[in-house]
Amino acid sequence: MILCCGEALIDMIPTPTVAGGEAFAPHSGGAIFNTAIALGRLGCNAGMLTGLSDDLFGQQLRQTLADSRVDTALSITSNRPTTLAFVRLSNGHATYTFYDENSAGRMITPDDLPMLPQSVSALYFGGISLACEPGAETYATFAEREGSSRAVMLDPNIRPGFIRDETAYRARIQRMLGVADIVKVSDDDLNWLMPGSDDLVAKAGMLRAQGPSIVIVTRGGDGATAYFGDGESVSVAAEKVTVVDTVGAGDTFNAGVMASLEQNGLLSKSAMANLTTEALRDALAFGAKVAAVTVSRAGANPPWAREL
Repeated sequence: MILCCGEALIDMIPTPTVAGGEAFAPHSGGAIFNTAIALGRLGCNAGMLTGLSDDLFGQQLRQTLADSRVDTALSITSNRPTTLAFVRLSNGHATYTFYDENSAGRMITPDDLPMLPQSVSALYFGGISLACEPGAETYATFAEREGSSRAVMLDPNIRPGFIRDETAYRARIQRMLGVADIVKVSDDDLNWLMPGSDDLVAKAGMLRAQGPSIVIVTRGGDGATAYFGDGESVSVAAEKVTVVDTVGAGDTFNAGVMASLEQNGLLSKSAMANLTTEALRDALAFGAKVAAVTVSRAGANPPWAREL
């Protein structure tokens, strides 16, 4: 099982009403949630570890995961509220107001973490769940506890507006880099993590030096490049499609990369330390293919395997 560890929340999207004006419609979301959904739809054995509320929104999240064949048995249930993100759209640009204090997702602690069955072979971390304490420290602790024996992928998906203590956040990410096998960053993420005038190639090398066997740098419509081995790299182009919106594109790309590696028996610490150029190119290309479907339709709506 690939266990996705991080946020699951409700996006409250403005929607026109019959009477005129707008109301907010609840849509299941969150970066880690989106990746879990994509993995389940691609036919992977996927699970989600998050803090789920027993309120009506928590029930919605659990049902949405089940509908995409994602196992929630390892999630942590409480009577705290579900995180809500109210969205405002202005000229196509979205701004968010989050209601996350004392939420079921944010308030999980190391004492809440389950013991993992042998069936969990890989862990995935990232998103805003690594910026919002105390949950952020819980996920870092979990990665350190389990990362020595299971494959780990990390996508920090950095949102500076969520980071209240930059020093603590940078230290947390550095700890997680030390146990990660594969790290995906956007070019913006990489420049934030490695400030300075060095180019992306040099910065990717600096990031690899902190632990991961593979660093993938995505550049939106310009494709993605993976840095690995003894200074090797491999690139793929983004697939050309009519873009409806880019919500969930990176999350789905990550799912495609992991799905490709798993289906080829390569999603393990030992295998990822010795990947061939061909295997890594195949994984990147599959990630790009899956992401292309997602951006071709509205919202974070990853494809099912049959759609590919």
